[in-house]
Amino acid sequence: MRAGNVRREVLVGLFLLSIVTYLDRVCINSAGPEMQQDLGLSTTQWGYVVSAFLLAYGVFEVPGGWLGDRFGPRLILTRIVVWWSAFTALTGMVRSYVALLIVRALFGAGEAGAYPNASCAISRWFPPRERARAQGIVWMASRLGGALTPFLVYPLVEWWGWRSIFYAFSLPGIVWAVWWWKSFRDYPQEHPRVSAAERAAIGPPAAPRRSLPLGALLKSGNFWAILGAYHFFAYASNWYLFWTASYLASTKGWEKSELAAYTGLPFLLAAFADWAGGSLSDRLAGRVGLKWGRRIVGMAGVGTAGALILLSLAIDDRVAASLVLALGFAASDFMLPASWAVCVDVGREASGAVSGAMNTAGQIGGVVMSIGYGSLVATYGWNLPLAIIASLSFVSALCWLKIDPTKPLLPAESES
Repeated sequence: MRAGNVRREVLVGLFLLSIVTYLDRVCINSAGPEMQQDLGLSTTQWGYVVSAFLLAYGVFEVPGGWLGDRFGPRLILTRIVVWWSAFTALTGMVRSYVALLIVRALFGAGEAGAYPNASCAISRWFPPRERARAQGIVWMASRLGGALTPFLVYPLVEWWGWRSIFYAFSLPGIVWAVWWWKSFRDYPQEHPRVSAAERAAIGPPAAPRRSLPLGALLKSGNFWAILGAYHFFAYASNWYLFWTASYLASTKGWEKSELAAYTGLPFLLAAFADWAGGSLSDRLAGRVGLKWGRRIVGMAGVGTAGALILLSLAIDDRVAASLVLALGFAASDFMLPASWAVCVDVGREASGAVSGAMNTAGQIGGVVMSIGYGSLVATYGWNLPLAIIASLSFVSALCWLKIDPTKPLLPAESES
C-alpha cells in the first residue's frame, strides 16, 4: 500500500476483522440443529444459549468501547480477538447445557467492544465525509462472513461433527490479532507511512477522553433516540443471526443440504446493502446535509425491512417466501452504516463509548427477542412471534425522526 493511502490499509484490516467476527459468531446458527440434538436442548433452552452471549456482550459493550477511546483500538482489539478466538475453540468442547451457557457468556463478554473499537479507529483515521462509507464496508464484511459461514459449516459438520467447526474457526482470529498488533497504530500521526497530505485529509486528531460524563449523555434526547432506533432494529437483526436455520427447517421444510443457500443468502444480500447504505448516506449528507443524509437511509432501511418480513409470512411458495425474507435482512442492514456513523458524528473523541452504548441497547433487544421468541414459538408457533418482531422495525424507523447527527452528545474534555 503506497504512502498517502494508509487509511485504506486500516480499512482492509477492519474488513478482515469483521469477517472473522461473524465467522465465529454466526457459525453457531448453522450448527444449531445438530448442537440441540446432540446436547438435548429444547427450543426454550436454545433461546437462553443465544441470550447468554447477547447479554454478556451487551453488558461489556460500553466498557469495551471506552477502553478503546482511552487506550486505543490497537491494544483493545488485539485483546478482544485473542479472547473470542479462545472461547470459539472452547465452545467445541462443551458437554452440557450449563457449560454451553457459561462458555457463550464468556465469549460474549470477550467479544464486546469489537465494533465500538472499529468505530474508534474509523473516527481517528477517516474524515467525516468518508465515515459512513467506511462503516458500510466494515459491516459488508460481517455479512460476507455470515454468508460464507454456512458453506463452511455444513461440510465440516457432515465430515467431522459440529465440534470441529469451532476448533477450525478459532484460528483465523489469532492470525489477525498478530497482524493488527504489528501493523496498526492508534493515530495516523504515529504511523511512519502516513504522508503529510494524508494527515491533512484526515484532519487533526481529537485527544483521548479520560472521563465519560454519563449525566450529559443521559440528559440528551438525541442519545435516547439513537439507543431506541438500534434497540428496535436489533430484534429482527438478531433473529436473522441466530434463528433462520431453525425457522426455515421447521416452517419451510428445507432439508439440511438446502439450508446453506437459504441461510447464507440473507447475509450475501445484506453485504451489498451495507456498502450501498454507507455510500448513499455519505453522498446524501453532501447534498441535503448530515441530518437528513443519515435519517433517510436509516428510516428507509428498517421501515422496508419490517414490510418485507411481514410480506414473507403471507407467501405460500417456500422459495419466494425465503427470498423475500432474505431481502428483509438486506433492507435492515441498509441502515447499519448510518447508525454507526451517527455515533462517530455525535460521539467524536468518545465515539467508542457512544457506539458501545448504542450496541448495548441493541443487545438488550437481542436478549429479549431470543428468550421471548423461543418461548413464544413453543406456544404460538413460528410465524406470530416473527410478525411481532417485524412490527418493531417500524418503531425503529420512527426513532430516526429524533436523531440529529449534527449535535455533539458530550462537551469537550476541558468543559466536562
